[in-house]
Amino acid sequence: MKIGIIGAGFTGLSAAYDLVKNGHEVSVFEKDSKPGGLAIGYKEPGWEWTLEKHYHHWFTNDRNILNLAKEINYKVLINRPKTSVYVDGNLYQLDSPRSVILFPRLSVFDRFRMAGVIGILRYFPFWKLLEGIKTEEFLSKTMGEKAYEKIWEPQLKNKFGDFTKDIALSWFWARIKKRTPSLVYPQGGFLAFAQTLVAKIEKAGGKLYFNTEVKEIICDKEMAEIKFQESLKTKTKNEKFDKVIVTLPSFFFIKIAPSLPEDYKRELLTLKGLGAINLVLRLKEKFLKDGTYWLSVCDKKSPIMAIVEHTNFIDNKHYNNEHIVYLGNYLPSDHPYMKITADELLKIYDPYLRKINRNYKSSIINFKLFQVPFAQPIIPVNYSKIVPPFQTPLPNVYLANIQQVYPWDRGTNYAVELGQKVARLIDE
Repeated sequence: MKIGIIGAGFTGLSAAYDLVKNGHEVSVFEKDSKPGGLAIGYKEPGWEWTLEKHYHHWFTNDRNILNLAKEINYKVLINRPKTSVYVDGNLYQLDSPRSVILFPRLSVFDRFRMAGVIGILRYFPFWKLLEGIKTEEFLSKTMGEKAYEKIWEPQLKNKFGDFTKDIALSWFWARIKKRTPSLVYPQGGFLAFAQTLVAKIEKAGGKLYFNTEVKEIICDKEMAEIKFQESLKTKTKNEKFDKVIVTLPSFFFIKIAPSLPEDYKRELLTLKGLGAINLVLRLKEKFLKDGTYWLSVCDKKSPIMAIVEHTNFIDNKHYNNEHIVYLGNYLPSDHPYMKITADELLKIYDPYLRKINRNYKSSIINFKLFQVPFAQPIIPVNYSKIVPPFQTPLPNVYLANIQQVYPWDRGTNYAVELGQKVARLIDE
């Protein structure tokens, strides 16, 4: 079959890889100049490796993407970094049962209570029994108000904002279930991994079109036609396919597929999500002096959700001995932070950052701001009942995007799994 894939993120790439292996004629269309989607990377002068615009890593049980890396003979690194929380003006390591038991901001009873609930969730196998329960209500009742107010409520509010009260316990369960102490990172960065996958696809006969925008999908009962433009200076072209896979966010799919039924469009638009914003600092010295990689900010007044010091996980020798820090947030696409410059955002963040490292500004080499309109799906109760299927109302057109990743949280491992599933469906 002749198959067109829209989007060269890891869903599109993994689908393309599986389909070309099975003898299909595959073309991938990507608006960006590089592959990787939300894990796309960039490189500063003097860097040996690329860096993701938005922080990424894998867990050691992310079998789909680790098996893919093994299949294409791609090397990965495994390290155990430090994960901490910022509570009441101090940093506390909180990444093991022992650290939970020793956490000083809660009573001994509350510590054991919290550790017990986390342990039960980690080994509880039936996520469907949890999806009708709200995370906020469950955590406050089972862990106690003190633990909820100190640890979990600030994190939920900083991540989900106005959607905090809607989040299903199945989402929280998945976060606990999947987390591993050691983390994995592809050698050279995610861009190098994606480019290696592109090379494998092309070697097997697949075609990839970068800097190419898909303008419209036109369908009849037999074929699906993609209308695309390879650059602003060229005329649009049309190409017909037996099948088309769309890996874009749902609102982009609606934009390029005007013939979709109105009721289907409404169903897709009921699925909510947040954009991502990351201010990336390049520093001469460490920001988190205690060696923490991931710092969850447990303060509802904080303008920052998480501080991720990438070079406390991956050796900074690959980045010209610079120290790389992400200042991350999930925000609605129309939030004011999505419309301001890097300088303006740092001015907002600066008073809070000084609480953690008062001298960080003297160490700044440079900083950049990266924003995307959609990165984090909102998972309300009973989400399994509203997850859209791969097959769309348009003949021969399939949708595969992160809003269909459930109960697990979004990530490149599940992007790969999604691509493999939709490829298998088409192949069969």
